[in-house]
Amino acid sequence: MKSILIPLMASVAIAAAASGATAAPDVVVSIKPIHSLVAAIMRGVGEPQLIVEGAASPHTYNLRPSNARKLEKADVVFWVGPGLEAFLEKPLEALASKATVVELEDAKGLEKLPFREGGPFEAHDHGEEGHEDHADGEAAHDHGHGHDHGDHDHGHGAYDTHLWLDPANAKAMAQTIETALIAADAGNAATYQANTKKLIDDLDALDMELAETVKPIKDKPFIVFHDAYQYFEHRYGVKTAGSITVSPETLPGADRVKQMQEKVRQLGATCVFAEPQFEPKLISVITEGTAAKSATLDPEAATLEPGPDLYFKLMRGIAGSLKDCLTQP
Repeated sequence: MKSILIPLMASVAIAAAASGATAAPDVVVSIKPIHSLVAAIMRGVGEPQLIVEGAASPHTYNLRPSNARKLEKADVVFWVGPGLEAFLEKPLEALASKATVVELEDAKGLEKLPFREGGPFEAHDHGEEGHEDHADGEAAHDHGHGHDHGDHDHGHGAYDTHLWLDPANAKAMAQTIETALIAADAGNAATYQANTKKLIDDLDALDMELAETVKPIKDKPFIVFHDAYQYFEHRYGVKTAGSITVSPETLPGADRVKQMQEKVRQLGATCVFAEPQFEPKLISVITEGTAAKSATLDPEAATLEPGPDLYFKLMRGIAGSLKDCLTQP
């Protein structure tokens, strides 16, 4: 996999554009929320391809032969990074040899929050050292020439990787996406720039809308299936009281279930939120015999159709589900 030098790539792309070669680059994206941002910026130029489709989760995904073919043909690949899509790290090195790989967890301007541990949040296993921000701030890495991921904890790093659940982080990622697309395809730079400006304006409007939506439920604690919503909480001041499991691929043991049952009893008429990809019976077990209600949150857009509008539906869906459940009598 090649490293990128943005000025050099831009010069090559400009020369190609001058000769009339302005075909859209072949772009591949790991997960739906990031795919939505890329699709919005590429609108009118081309459509990015998606790896984790349907109701699948990056936490439990296995790469398919069709995914491998996409990576082999890719000019640009966008992913969050090995802390979230660990299944992609080796395939990117083996298959995406000609692609510029953009690791969005290193986008400039992101706010990264540490994992929560203890009490209502299970302890994370820090088997390796946590992630340290790269000094150069660049999001593009040379995976094929000895780039060392030793500063990443591929399972559970020092920070939460559900970065997209804050529109301010989505804006930071959008700017990195724009830069990478222009470097790969300078002939369409004006379109990418206009689309990015519109996307950022739309994200600002969404941010204000979501703040209004959740205003009535800021003082009402709730329980989530896994601790994926910290960025949303931090942005809008809502209060998760705990998570049933630290990682959705690891079901909680009996002691953890009892602990969360007691937490729900203490909270009274709260809400316990399932997720569409994972076992819902646990929610019934934990809420049995209590006044708690149950509903569903979808942090990875499992139930949504991919496209440029998905990110907005995703965020409105989380805000709306929280408000609807927590304001029920």
